[in-house]
Amino acid sequence: MKTENEGRTGLLYGIGAYGMWGLVPLFWPLLKPAGAMEILAHRMVWSLVFVGLALLVLRRWGWVRELARSPRKLGLITLAATVITVNWGLYIWSVNAGHVVEASLGYFINPLVTIALGVLVLQERLRPAQWAAVGIGFAAVLVLAIGYGQPPWISLVLAFSFALYGLVKKKVNIGGLESLAAETAVQFLPALAYLVWLGSRGTLAFGAHGAGHTALLAATGLVTAIPLVCFGAAAIRVPLSTLGLLQYLAPTFQFLLGVLYFHEAMPPERWAGFSLVWLALTILTWDALRTNRRNRAAIAAATAAGAAEGADAAGTPEPAGTPEPAEDAGPVEGAGPVEGAGPVEGAGPVRTAPTTGR
Repeated sequence: MKTENEGRTGLLYGIGAYGMWGLVPLFWPLLKPAGAMEILAHRMVWSLVFVGLALLVLRRWGWVRELARSPRKLGLITLAATVITVNWGLYIWSVNAGHVVEASLGYFINPLVTIALGVLVLQERLRPAQWAAVGIGFAAVLVLAIGYGQPPWISLVLAFSFALYGLVKKKVNIGGLESLAAETAVQFLPALAYLVWLGSRGTLAFGAHGAGHTALLAATGLVTAIPLVCFGAAAIRVPLSTLGLLQYLAPTFQFLLGVLYFHEAMPPERWAGFSLVWLALTILTWDALRTNRRNRAAIAAATAAGAAEGADAAGTPEPAGTPEPAEDAGPVEGAGPVEGAGPVEGAGPVRTAPTTGR
């Protein structure tokens, strides 16, 4: 019962996280007349404040010493902070400039770009269905490029920046809150300097449009941190395969907001491109679920066979006259586990990176 309740709670946390990321296009326009760059700077500054307070309450500071001792990780954190700055800034600008649908496409094609980077950078091998999904996704981009008269740059930059961000975070391998704290610590001084510069020119929106607007700008830290906390709570309670499916909630909500609330145009070529992307994601999800199911069955069968062999060995009487082992006989050379006898390839859950790019 406890496990069932934990799973239900984790599912609610996951829906909450991706739901908030999906509805965040409603928030950024509230911050006008602040420009996208000022909103981005506030997001960096206030995110560090709120995440720092959360870590202070949780007393999770041991990772700072370990990170400081690793120049390689510090370099990767700096790269992650740079990439997510591009992602955040472009997303805020695209929403406030009326490109919500195109921004949502970026997060729809992000899993396909992540797979492509896995092949190009990590030399991963794809299954036929994954190749098919990537090919269909490429065709979708071509259809949209022909329809737009140019490639959908907003979607592509959002997708590639967030995929690269996920790749870097995979190599850093620290927790979500800790990672966000480290990244915003890198961003903090440049962001604060930019806000001070705006203030010196008299163009800073913070504090110039009433207490409500000022509070909303400060709330950018909460808008960043709260979904991440919910995501972290979900990640420890539900399988990553479930989170992999939930991640499609965010771009779906963004797409619906763009069409139904912001009334953005959806000409036939855009519908065709989106339909191809959705087909690719359907194939990708089906293949991942099928592979996980097969691998779980294979592992369960291997476990059952091992248990049966153990039971047979325990129940077999030792043959008469079996000589006693020599007193100093050590283990047979090479009798350790077979090298590489790890889990079946692909037996893990569907991989998904924390979606902090909204």
